[in-house]
Order: sequence, then structure tokens, then C-alpha cells
Amino acid sequence: MSFREIKGQDAAKSMLQRALQQGRISHAYLFNGPAGSGQKQMALTFVQALFCTEAMDDACGECLECRKVAHGNHPDLLLIAPEGNSIKIDQIRDLQRIFSYRSENGNRKIYIIEAAEKMTVQAANSLLRFLEEPPSPAVAILLTDNGQALLPTIQSRVQWVPFVALPPSIMLQVLSDEGFPVPLVSCAVNLAAGTESARELLQQNWFAEIRNVVVQLGRETTGRAGSTLITAQQGVIKAGLGDHLDVFFDLFHLWFKDMLQAQVQKHEGIVFIDEWEFISKNARTHSADEWVSCMALAADCKKKLRYNMNGQLCLEQFLIGLMDRNFAGA
Repeated sequence: MSFREIKGQDAAKSMLQRALQQGRISHAYLFNGPAGSGQKQMALTFVQALFCTEAMDDACGECLECRKVAHGNHPDLLLIAPEGNSIKIDQIRDLQRIFSYRSENGNRKIYIIEAAEKMTVQAANSLLRFLEEPPSPAVAILLTDNGQALLPTIQSRVQWVPFVALPPSIMLQVLSDEGFPVPLVSCAVNLAAGTESARELLQQNWFAEIRNVVVQLGRETTGRAGSTLITAQQGVIKAGLGDHLDVFFDLFHLWFKDMLQAQVQKHEGIVFIDEWEFISKNARTHSADEWVSCMALAADCKKKLRYNMNGQLCLEQFLIGLMDRNFAGA
């Protein structure tokens, strides 16, 4: 992988490549941005470029050093990820022990910490001392979706590299070129911050299933059918999709947004592209305020899930809420 192959994140790429060109590599970086926006891919590309023996400000992908990173067996690179729900002090102590030995090839030693915000206080304090006084030349790359959750003393000792959610249009092109069905991709890229997290969604069988249920329910509620609650029970709860109700409500939010978009003739923003005929015919059956109200209902039900409301109860309240808004008949 080279920087040229990474779509988007131009600010991050420019910052890192300028550092490579000028030979001014920081001792520590914080890659901060939405989960799934490509921090790890960028970090590994940056590591390859640092080790690369052929290119100056990128990774050639062909030299021995680049191939070792790509295959996950470079002796001077260490990846740390949460064990369970946190990164523990023993993991940071292992890092310090391993990095107490200098590289045989004279390379910098590099470590990447995924989900760095999940370090325990003890782990973070131990890392802080290591950031300040590494025993050998080292580069730290901390990946996080919440840089403000790190200790202020760590925040002040790293160079921040900003990541942003990728535009859906870029992700749509990349993932459709990979062979994923376009209707599914269109939904996934509007739920994810980057191609990495969108691809993970698309690889889950339940994602296609829950999208189908949303389309079916969306048609039924808009068409004032009376079997909505039964469909929900069978299509979501009994089918074992109850663990993914957060995505269910997100997709319904997008469904109602499509109705609103169609009403104002913003065709390019439609997410459920394979349902365009139905959406365009039914968009004006309700006012813009009513569609906005339904979007708010979906968002509110997702919020209730986060506060541990029973999933089935939350689903029923959502559908009853639609019925109260005259979106489904008895």
C-alpha cells in the first residue's frame, strides 16, 4: 500500500509525506478521527515509508522492508490492541521491555497503539514516561476516535494528525469496484466513516438481512399496511437481528431522509437507490415536517437503546410511534 492508493484524508497524507520529505519525524503521533476512517491503514503505510529502502516519501511496496510490514512480521514494528475492554499496564510494560533492545538494522523502532483511548490510567501513565524517555530511537503512533479522552499530558506530547469521515461518493466507488452490490454499498457508506468500517459492515450477512427488513417495513408503513408489528417481530426479533437494532434505526433514518430528499428533488442524495421508484411515488404522501418527525423518532429510539432500553420494546415503540403519526393503519 502506498499513499497514492489511499482515498481521501489528504490533510493527513500531506502532513506525513512532508515529514518524510524533510526528514523531520516526530517521536509520537496521534491519529485522531472517526472510527473506521482509515487510521490503521494510514499508519501502516507511514511505517512502510519510514522503513522503505527505495522511496523517499512513500512506500514502494516491493522492497524487503515494505514486504515485512505488509506481512506483519517486521521485527521493529509492534502493534498493541485492547485486551478485552482496555489496554492494560502489562501490555505497556511488555512494549518497554521489547524496546529496551536496539534494532539490529539501525532502524527506528515503531509501535502502533489501536484504540489508545482505552488505556487504563496506569497504562497511560506508564506510556507517558516511555514517550518522554524511550530507551532507543522510537516512533509512537496512537490511533483513536477520541483524542480528548487521553491524558492531557499525552495529548501535549504527540503530533496530532486529523482524520475525517470520507465522503460517501468516494467509498461507494471503491467498494463497488471491489464487487459489493451497489444498493448495499450505498447504505453502508452512509453509516460508516471510512471504507474500512463500511467494508466490515458489508461482510456481515446480517447487514443485507436487516436492510431488507427496513425496506419491507418502510413500504408497509408508508403504504398504511396493518401487518407492520408482525413483520417486525418475524423479520427482526425472531430472525436473530435484535443485536443490530442500532443499525436498523440508522437505516430507517436514511429511509425517511430519502423521502425528504425526493420531495425536494435532490435525487443525487438518495441512499436506497434500488427503491427510487417507490420513494419518488410516495415522497409527497406526507409533509416535509412529518418526514423530519419520523427521522427524529428513529434517532430517539436509537438513543433509548444506548440507555439500555429493551430492544423489542424499543422496536415496538418505534412502530407504534409511526402509527400515531398516521403512517400505518390498524
